[in-house]
Amino acid sequence: MSVTHAKAGSPVRGRRAEGIGLPRRIENELRKQNDRFSAAVENMSHGLAMFDADEHMIICNGNYISIFCLDAEIVRPGIRFFDILQHSVDIGVASHSAEELYAIRKPYIDQAKPSTYEETLSDGRIVNISHRPLASGGWVSIYEDITEQRRAEQELKEQHRRFDAALANMSQGLLMYDSDGRLIVRNERFLELYHVTPADIPLGMGHRDALEQLVRLGLYAEIDIDSEISKTAACLQAGEIRSTYRHLADGRTLLVVRRPMSGGGWVATFDDVTERRRVEERMTHLAHHDTLTNLPNRSMFRERLDQALDEATDLAIFSLDLDRFKAVNDTWGHPAGDWLLKCVAERLQRCLRNETDVVARFGGDEFVIIQSNTKGAGDAEKLARRIVDIIGRPFRDKSRDMHIGISLGIALFPNDGRDADTLLKNADMALYRAKSEGRNVYRFFEPGMDAMVRARRALETDLEAALRRQEFELDFQPIMNIASSEIVGAEALMRWHSPARGLVPPDDFIPVAEEIGLIVPLGEWALRNACTVAAGWPDGLRIAVNVSAVQIKSGTFARSVISALAFSGVPADRLELEITETVLMDESDTVLKTLSQLRDLGIRIALDDFGIGYSSLSYLRRFPVDKIKIDRSFIRDIDKRDTAAIVRTVIGLGAQLGITVTAEGVETEAQLEFLSREGCVEAQGYLIGAPSKAADINPLPKSRAAIRQSG
Repeated sequence: MSVTHAKAGSPVRGRRAEGIGLPRRIENELRKQNDRFSAAVENMSHGLAMFDADEHMIICNGNYISIFCLDAEIVRPGIRFFDILQHSVDIGVASHSAEELYAIRKPYIDQAKPSTYEETLSDGRIVNISHRPLASGGWVSIYEDITEQRRAEQELKEQHRRFDAALANMSQGLLMYDSDGRLIVRNERFLELYHVTPADIPLGMGHRDALEQLVRLGLYAEIDIDSEISKTAACLQAGEIRSTYRHLADGRTLLVVRRPMSGGGWVATFDDVTERRRVEERMTHLAHHDTLTNLPNRSMFRERLDQALDEATDLAIFSLDLDRFKAVNDTWGHPAGDWLLKCVAERLQRCLRNETDVVARFGGDEFVIIQSNTKGAGDAEKLARRIVDIIGRPFRDKSRDMHIGISLGIALFPNDGRDADTLLKNADMALYRAKSEGRNVYRFFEPGMDAMVRARRALETDLEAALRRQEFELDFQPIMNIASSEIVGAEALMRWHSPARGLVPPDDFIPVAEEIGLIVPLGEWALRNACTVAAGWPDGLRIAVNVSAVQIKSGTFARSVISALAFSGVPADRLELEITETVLMDESDTVLKTLSQLRDLGIRIALDDFGIGYSSLSYLRRFPVDKIKIDRSFIRDIDKRDTAAIVRTVIGLGAQLGITVTAEGVETEAQLEFLSREGCVEAQGYLIGAPSKAADINPLPKSRAAIRQSG
């Protein structure tokens, strides 16, 4: 760095002796001041350059050279200001030409007062330049690289912009309090949630004042302000987050979360969780309740039962199952069945004595009851009788009466078990006994009942293995045309020859097969084998096969029928499918579509066991069948006047509708004579022919006379 200063003049000769020391002291002092000035300038944190009135540089420091990346050999005292500008252009630091830079700075230099402006260099750095005029002319300039400062200011500005944008777009309301508990930030969402204005909750308001204002405005129904403030303070002091639910007067629920800030104070967020809370409550309810009846489900029942057992009070467990409920579903469809289940649930609840008793639905038509504080079997029996009576009363819906019953099994604590699983198992065994003894009754658990349950399980196991082991056979019973005495076909009857059980009656295993889902593959086997046997009969003889409602509703029944006909080669018009009224009672699209599809192929539909179901005539009107088979119970009592009138009416009905009428269970000549006289078309029974093996009936006799001769 160079410092220019004036030289001392020549001393006066006449005063050499007495004043020779003064100039030297002045020179030394000037040198010291100059050194101090130079040191001060050189150690400044900013750049400095001083120019005289002719715009020549007097002095500059190293920071000035460094800021503008100047060459210290070129930029020396005495250099013109314009030449410095040109030098900065030459080395690529300046972002303008020397003339442009001079034109920019000249107005500031010429001002007789301090001025400041910023200049951006070519490398993006920003330099703050302050000009200060000198009294003798010229000026001094201070240069400061403020690039980082501007970047920090810009980042802070961007942070503020983002913070403001975040506040404005938050789905939650937000309040921020300083360490003194004064409100310093509040977003628009908070005002929207509470339906208040900025004037209602102004910035600077204290925490207590804000709570009191919300109460005063009627937004909070009840709140202990002192407790709220103390709890918040305690959590914040411990550095913990505090969450609470605020229930507003309009029914909404807000979740308020307070989080401490590192510098003191806290942030409170407000979230409207009204719907979420409702969903959570609904999900909790659904997890413990049956969706159809709103009764406790299996999970909640077990909780209540375990609780009751822990209290060690006497209680009774009821296992309940509706009787004839399946018929309701088959007759009027599942919507009617669901309506009935809800009605049953309501009646069961009315049967209970108090809130300690519990009724739950386990699924389907299965219900369970806990009767608490019983005084022995007598109390349980009273409740059982009341339930049987109330459930046995008709259920009326849409001008129709539904008649069902209920069976109950009862297990008593502690005699019949001391834990939930044992009590429920024993109540189920008692229920099984009740259903096997006529239904619509109740039975108490007895130690020997488990043998019955094991027998049923064994039957199911043997039945499942029987099809795989080919233990089933078909017998065929002839059907005769009464007028001509000719055999027109035969009905295939399923038989189960069990190696361990012997010959098992169909009434014993068919219902079980339906319950465990075996009837579909078993029915397909029977249909294919019956058609295969019939393929060897003379042309024109029909084969009749019984079909379960479960088969038809399986969705694959039509395909299995068509497959059986194709496999055997039997024409469709030689196959008769015998269905019961429960099939027609189910007016579902699947059943009606399946039967119509098969009938369009030429397959005949026969209504079996006619007369023992419900509203038979209405089903004949809705779905025309090809044949009616009068149940054997009517033929057995045909000598009674009322029964004979019913048979006569059915035969007449068939004649008017063009439907073939077949009488089942014909065993005497008198019965056959009556049927012939009344115009019944066909007869089937031991008088006509007993069920026989395929080998014995093939080829099928042509007439009843041939049967007698062969017998």
